[in-house]
Amino acid sequence: TLRMRVPALLLLLFCFRGSAGPSPHFLQQPEDLVVLLGEEARLRCALGAYWGLVQWTKSGLALGGQRDLPGWSRYWISGNAANGQHDLHIRPVELEDEASYECQATQAGLRSRPAQLHVLVPPEAPQVLGGPSVSLIAGVPVNLTCRSRGDARPTPELLWFRDGVRLDGTTFHQILLKEGTPGSVESTLTLTPSSHDDGATLVCRARSQALPAGRDTTITLNLQYPPEVTLSASPHTVQEGEKVTFLCQATAQPPVTGYRWAKGGSPVLGARGPRLEVVADASFLTEPVSCEVSNAVGSANRSTALEVLFGPILQAKPEPVSVDVGEDASFSCAWRGNPLPRVTWTRRGGAQVLGFGATLRLPSVGPEDAGDYVCRAEPGLSGQGGGAAEARLTVNAPPVVTALHSEPAFLRGPARLQCLVFASPAPDAVVWSWDEGFLEAGSRGRFLVETFPAPESRGGQGPGMISVLHISGTQESDFSRSFNCSARNRLGEGGARASLGRRDLLPTVRIMAGVAAATTTLLMVITGVALCCWRHGKASASFSEQKNLMRIPGSSDGCSSRGPEEEETGSREDRGPIVHTDHSDLVLEEEGTLETKDPANGYYKVRGVSPPASPDSCVTSLQWKSPGISNFP
Repeated sequence: TLRMRVPALLLLLFCFRGSAGPSPHFLQQPEDLVVLLGEEARLRCALGAYWGLVQWTKSGLALGGQRDLPGWSRYWISGNAANGQHDLHIRPVELEDEASYECQATQAGLRSRPAQLHVLVPPEAPQVLGGPSVSLIAGVPVNLTCRSRGDARPTPELLWFRDGVRLDGTTFHQILLKEGTPGSVESTLTLTPSSHDDGATLVCRARSQALPAGRDTTITLNLQYPPEVTLSASPHTVQEGEKVTFLCQATAQPPVTGYRWAKGGSPVLGARGPRLEVVADASFLTEPVSCEVSNAVGSANRSTALEVLFGPILQAKPEPVSVDVGEDASFSCAWRGNPLPRVTWTRRGGAQVLGFGATLRLPSVGPEDAGDYVCRAEPGLSGQGGGAAEARLTVNAPPVVTALHSEPAFLRGPARLQCLVFASPAPDAVVWSWDEGFLEAGSRGRFLVETFPAPESRGGQGPGMISVLHISGTQESDFSRSFNCSARNRLGEGGARASLGRRDLLPTVRIMAGVAAATTTLLMVITGVALCCWRHGKASASFSEQKNLMRIPGSSDGCSSRGPEEEETGSREDRGPIVHTDHSDLVLEEEGTLETKDPANGYYKVRGVSPPASPDSCVTSLQWKSPGISNFP
């Protein structure tokens, strides 16, 4: 049949040509091609030793053998057919053009290898949700989403950039359509913005093989943030009492709505606005000043403490200390100042520095360590402050007994012995003892004991007391014996011996000299009285009150009116002047009584009183005083 003849003829022709020349072959076969949507695709094909029909197929479908490929408006074949050039052109390329293409020499039975045409769709500019200006709150984490439509081929990559630097921390995912075909793609950037991000520009870039440079979408961050506060003080280092200005500056979006000042956590009443003026004192060193600024988003607080220079201030005084002898003692005091004060310890009345710092330790104290200790702080740089505080150290020890000086006594006269006792703790008792007995308090025969506080205490040895032993009617044995004053407390006993001094009569020579001087004076007075009586023609003169005159030995003048019965008045055995060896004053009063004056005065007086004087009176008064025994003025 005809169908069987055509192949046979072709075979004969091929065989004939083969015997006549080279057989048809491909000089160039089409290769896989990638082209952007809308651009032109060109698949090349060249044949050698072939002048027959050439056609292209698309996924097995013949496009035709004519050069303009009727029915395919965007397709055509180009090249010099005589030279075997048969290139397939497609313009503009559409998605439907993506297929497998072959170049065929139908009459020679040649087929090229299939060439795959890939159509790329570049991504469009991505979309950032909430853009182009995104409002954020500083400090609040947020997710920024960048989205690209799903018709791009291949699926684009979404990247985030800031100032040309790629940002990490993104999450990429793809949304599929219901039919399972790719839909849009999204990229999420997670960040926690700060106030420094206000006005920052972020870029989301969609990039793929179809568009390696990618397409960008830019957004601007519009931050709302609470105030950012800076607090300063001028000057920051001040002397106590100087003025200081605090300045509170803040940046905020939205704007600041209010200021609040506090010191040491307590509000400063009446303080408003960004400035605060104060007078510095020591409290500002430990109580910072704070400024709180608020806006619609929130608030922020800043604080600062001043460097206030002030002199030492005593915070804790040293406390009195009482310890037993041999134990350790310590004192503590606290001074506050800026800069830190220099603290020294001394003993009152002494210049030696015993220690430095807040604590003074005295090991194994003895009675000699008792006393007042002074904690002293030097004034500050301003010259203000400083001072001293002291506390007493009492050393508990056996009593310390000291015998006090006692005045000598006359035989058979009163006497007094004294002792001074210092003890801590106070003594249980103070006892006087002598040969035949002892006495703690009260009286016993000629002895009487009194105890009373000492007018002054000896620092650190406890309160003092004076114990007095009174003796009435001293005896010879009292001047030769020793009297012991002793005291006891829980720590032991102490004592002291005292002896009684004796006071004798004045020396005989002094007595004789006094008598001679008194006799001479009396003779002169008697002579004057006799002359007076002779002038007035009187034979004698008398006194109206004879008991007020003292009889002078050896005197027998007629003017004396003292009778024999009164010669015993004014003396005991002798008839001379009255003598008191402890220098007491004896005054013979008008009634004839004796007055005893202070024994320290060292004189006595004898005064005679007569009736009212008249011109004829012989004697009106007589008075004398003597250092020692008798001295007539």
